Amino acid sequence: MHILTRSDLADLQVSPSDVISAVEDGYLAFARGESRCPTKLMMPLPDERRDSVSYSMLGYDANLEHLGFKTSYRQGSQTNEKYYTTITLYDDVTGLPFALMDCQRIGASRTPATTALIARSCAAPGARSALMIGTGVQGVNTLPYLLTVLPDLATIRLFGTHPEGIASSKRTLREHFPDRELEMVEDVREAVAASDIVVVASGRAAHPPIDVQWLPPGGLMISVASKGVAAGAMRDSDYNITTSIGQLGVTGTRLASGGEVRVDAVLPDILAGKSPGRRTPTDRVFAFSSGMIITDIPVAHAFATRAIAAGRGQNVELWT
Repeated sequence: MHILTRSDLADLQVSPSDVISAVEDGYLAFARGESRCPTKLMMPLPDERRDSVSYSMLGYDANLEHLGFKTSYRQGSQTNEKYYTTITLYDDVTGLPFALMDCQRIGASRTPATTALIARSCAAPGARSALMIGTGVQGVNTLPYLLTVLPDLATIRLFGTHPEGIASSKRTLREHFPDRELEMVEDVREAVAASDIVVVASGRAAHPPIDVQWLPPGGLMISVASKGVAAGAMRDSDYNITTSIGQLGVTGTRLASGGEVRVDAVLPDILAGKSPGRRTPTDRVFAFSSGMIITDIPVAHAFATRAIAAGRGQNVELWT
């Protein structure tokens, strides 16, 4: 089994277009019924003072014929300092383990790829502006990924409160789109009302909870499992989508604000052409994006194969 650390993967280059393609292929195989993706497990830990939570996901990607097992543990919600996540890949053709690797870089790539696919499929025709709220691990790559699938976006905006995250977001955008200007936002509500696409990947403390009714007619709001979205978003929107109904039941039920969770379509079916991304050009669309291991597996495999080809990591014989 190849062991790949965070530093082994840190500077590996996998282009946004390659990641987006891998993630879309993962969703499409799932929509065809070929892949497997049980609902993730979540377990809050008992000492509330530590604010700790753990997740695990198990799944199978039919395209690669690889099984993946992902675990995450986080203590404290204000920083990623104590956030640890791994993924283990097994080759179902050979019956052998393939890799055990840090999964932070994987999540930071597949999440904006999913965001980009939602935006491509669900934004109103002619969408011209996008706002990114949040500058954490899940957010810094988002704007380049959006521009990869929607190059006609004329205005891109960013709201963040952490200097390192803001600098990282700017640097990442400059690396991929050096000619694009970034508008920094101070008034979040005003920026939401002026943006066709709003991505929320932030904690609620840094800004007022984002209300879906602030969107302009035809606006799209994508929540990356964010606490920054106001409760009731799925009640107040015109059209709701999610990556997975099962995942929504684990991490997103508050968005119905006590009412029945209404889901109009799931992303894999939208990408497969089985469901529309919206009903009308003026619908306010809300999308709840929760990670699915069927997207982690192909992205992890892409990083692992590049790392191994570059001679990184170590091969450990656990079962000799």
